Amino acid sequence: MAIQRVQLRVEIVRLLLSAIALLTLVAVVTGLARASQPGNAVRRVGKKLAKAGSKESLPLRGEVRDPTGAAVVGAQVVFKSARFSAQTTTDRRGQFFFRSIPARNGIVTVTTSGFRTTRKPWSGRSREPLAITLEPALLRQTVTVTATRTPTPLGQTAADVLVLTPEEVATAPALTLDDMLRQIPGFTLFRRSGSRTANPTSQGVSLRGVGASGASRALVMADGIPLNDPFGGWVYWDRVPRAAVERVEVVRGGASDLYGTTAMGGVVNFITRKASHPGLTLDTSYGNEDTPDASLWTGVSFGAWNAALSAEAMSTEGYILVAPNERGRVDTPAGQEHETADFRLERRFSSAGSLFGEASIFRETRDNGTPLTYNRTHLRQLVFGAHWATAEAGVFSLHAYGGPQLFDQTFSAVAANRNSESLVDSQRVPAQQVGLDAQWSRALGSRQTLVAGFDASQVRGASDEISFFHGRATRATGSGGRQRNVSVFGEDILQLTPRWRATLAARLDDWKNFDALSTTRPLSTAGPVTVIRFPERIESAFSPRVATLYRLTRRVSLTASAYRAFRAPTLNELYRNFRVGNVETLANSALTAERLTGAEAGAEWSAFHRKLSARGTFFCSDISDPIANVTLSVTPSLITRERENLGRTRSRGFDLDVMSPLSRTLSLEAGYELADSTVVSFPAEPALVGRRVPEIPRNSFSFQALYSNPAAGKSLQRWIVSVQGRFTGMAFDDDLNTLPLGSFFTVDAYLARPLARQVEAYVAAENLNDSRYAIARTPVLEVGPPTLVRAGIRINLSWR
Repeated sequence: MAIQRVQLRVEIVRLLLSAIALLTLVAVVTGLARASQPGNAVRRVGKKLAKAGSKESLPLRGEVRDPTGAAVVGAQVVFKSARFSAQTTTDRRGQFFFRSIPARNGIVTVTTSGFRTTRKPWSGRSREPLAITLEPALLRQTVTVTATRTPTPLGQTAADVLVLTPEEVATAPALTLDDMLRQIPGFTLFRRSGSRTANPTSQGVSLRGVGASGASRALVMADGIPLNDPFGGWVYWDRVPRAAVERVEVVRGGASDLYGTTAMGGVVNFITRKASHPGLTLDTSYGNEDTPDASLWTGVSFGAWNAALSAEAMSTEGYILVAPNERGRVDTPAGQEHETADFRLERRFSSAGSLFGEASIFRETRDNGTPLTYNRTHLRQLVFGAHWATAEAGVFSLHAYGGPQLFDQTFSAVAANRNSESLVDSQRVPAQQVGLDAQWSRALGSRQTLVAGFDASQVRGASDEISFFHGRATRATGSGGRQRNVSVFGEDILQLTPRWRATLAARLDDWKNFDALSTTRPLSTAGPVTVIRFPERIESAFSPRVATLYRLTRRVSLTASAYRAFRAPTLNELYRNFRVGNVETLANSALTAERLTGAEAGAEWSAFHRKLSARGTFFCSDISDPIANVTLSVTPSLITRERENLGRTRSRGFDLDVMSPLSRTLSLEAGYELADSTVVSFPAEPALVGRRVPEIPRNSFSFQALYSNPAAGKSLQRWIVSVQGRFTGMAFDDDLNTLPLGSFFTVDAYLARPLARQVEAYVAAENLNDSRYAIARTPVLEVGPPTLVRAGIRINLSWR
C-alpha cells in the first residue's frame, strides 16, 4: 500500500489546491452576483444618500449582553423593516452599529450559538443605544426532525433523543464519526473497534444493549437517506465528510413505527450543511501513525439555485492489532485509506417548493492485520428529492435513491505460533440498491399534527467466493438473492391539554426474499456443479407506538412510551460466510426476523435558571428470535460459529444525561447507561440461558467539559478547549461468555486557537492515557489503539 499512500497524499494536495481554486471562483461569482442584484444596488444608492446627509436615514447603535452582563461577541444582528434589511455582527465589546437606516422603525433580531434567538422593536424616535439581553438556549427548544419525522422541539417529544450541536461536532477530538458518537452512553459497535482500523463488517451499531453481531440494530442516515450497507447492514462511517456535518441526532429505543427494519434499537441521523449562502470549510490535519487527512465543504447560492460540494481523503498506517505478547511474524499494521465526495444541486421554485439531485462516490481500502488479508469497497449513489409545502395542503417530501457497490475481501488461516498464514477464502460481494420514500405532514390547528407516508426498497446481492487449501483453489461458491420491502406508516401528534401531549404511530412492513440460490463448483478436481435453490419467503411486521409527555411543572416533565420493533435478516446473514482470525461464522438461510417489544418511562428536569438540566429514562426491551453467532465447535486452530435465532433476550436498564451550561463560554455534560442484556430463553441450547449478550457492556459512562471563547478581548482567553472521558464496562466476545473483554477508561482532548478571524489551528488527542484495552478475542487478544495525536488547520469562510 506504500505506492497507494503516496498517490493518496498527491490526491490530498490536489484536493487542497482545488478547494483554493473553488474558493476564488466562489468569491468572484458571489461578488458579481451581488453587484448585479437590484436589492444590493438600492442599498448602495441608499448608503450614498446617507453619506450625502439624507434626512430619511438614521443611525442605529446597540449592545448585546448575556444575563450576567458580559458582552456577547460575534452575534449576528439583523435589522428588518417593510422595505429595507441589513445585517452585521457584534464586536469585542458586544456592540453593533448600522450607519444608515432609511426607515423610522423596524425589528432587530439577534442570533448566536448557545442563546435563544431574540427580537426587539426599534424606533427612530429614540436616540439611546438599543440594549438587548440574550437568554441561554434551552435544550428542550432544540428542534429535532428524527424523533417524529417532522420538526419538533426536544421538549415536546417523549422519545429519548440526544443532539450533538455544531459546536460539539467541531470540537470533538475524534477523527472519525463513529468514534465521536462513542461519547453517547449505550452507543457501541461490534468488537469495540472503530472505523479507523476495523473491518467494515464489524461496524454495526447497538443502542441500549440491543444487538450482538456485525449487522446494525440501529438505522444510520444522512439527511434521511440510509447509510446502512444494503447487503450486510453494517455502516461505512467515512462516507460522510466531517466538514459537511452540521449536527447529529440520536434516538435511543425502538423506532420501527416510523423507520421500519434496522431501526429496532434506534436511529442515528447526520444532518449535513446546506448552501443557504456561499461559504467554505476546510479541515486538514496530520497525525501519528502517518495519518494525513483533509475534509472539505463548500457551497454557493445564486438566485434560485444552491450547490454544495463535500469531499474527504484520509489514510493511516495503523497499528498492529494483536497484543504484543501474542504477536508473530504475520502480524502487520491494520491501515486504511479512503476517499469520498458528494455533490448536491438544489433548485428553489418558491418559498414553498424545491427539487434537488445529489451524487456521491466512495472508495476504501484496508489492510486487516496480516499480509494476506485485506478488503476493498467501491460505492456510488444517486439521490433525487422534492419538497413542497403550503398552509392548506401541508408538507410533502419525496426521495428516490440507489446505486451499485462492490466489496472484496480475503481471509486466511494463521498458524498457532502466528509466524505463517495461508489463504483460505477470497470473496467478491456485488450489490445494488434502489429505494423510494414519500411523506406528508400537516398541522391541524395548534393542537394536532398528522404524518403519513410509505417506503419501498429492493436489494440484490451475492457473495462469490473461491476457497483455497494449501495455496490451491479448491472450489468456487456463489450465494445470493433479492430482498424487497414495502411499508406504510402513520403518526398522530396530539396536544391534548396545555400540559399533556400524546403520540400515536404505527407502521406495516411487508418484505420478501426471492431468487435465492447457492452454486458450488469444484476447482481442484473434476465434479458436477451443485445448485441449491432456496424457497421464496414472505414475512410482515406491524410496529405500533404509544407515547405521552406530561409537563408536571415548568421545570419537570414526565414521559412514557410502549412500542414494537423488528429487524429482518440481511442477505449477508442469510447467504454469506465470513472469517475473522481463526473464527469462522457460517450463514443460515433459515433465519427469521428479530422482533422487539419495549417500554420506557422517564423524566426531564431543570433548575438554577436552566443552568442545570437532566433527563433520565428507564427502559426494558424484550427481543424474540434475536440473531446471534452461536458456537458450534471449538478446536485449537478453529472456532466455528453459525448465525442462529437465539430464542429470546432481554435488555433492561437506565439512561441518564446531565447538561450544565455554566456560562456563555463554559459547559459540562455527562451521561451514564446501565444495560443488563441477557439470554432468557434458547431451547436449542439451554446452557446459554442467563449468559450475557456478547459485546454489550453493562455499564458505560462519559463526560465532556467545553470552554469556548475564540473572540475574547484578552489574548490569553482566546482558546477553545474540550476534554472528554469515557468508561466502558466489561463485556464478552462470545455467546458462551468464556472470552472476556475487560473494562477500560480513556481521555480525549481538543485544543484550538484562532490565528485569524476565520482560521484556527488545533491539536487533538485520543486515548491520552494510552489504555490498551481489549477489543476482540478471536481467540487471540486484539487491543485498541495507542495514544493518537494530530495537529491541523481549520478554515471557515462565509460570504453573506
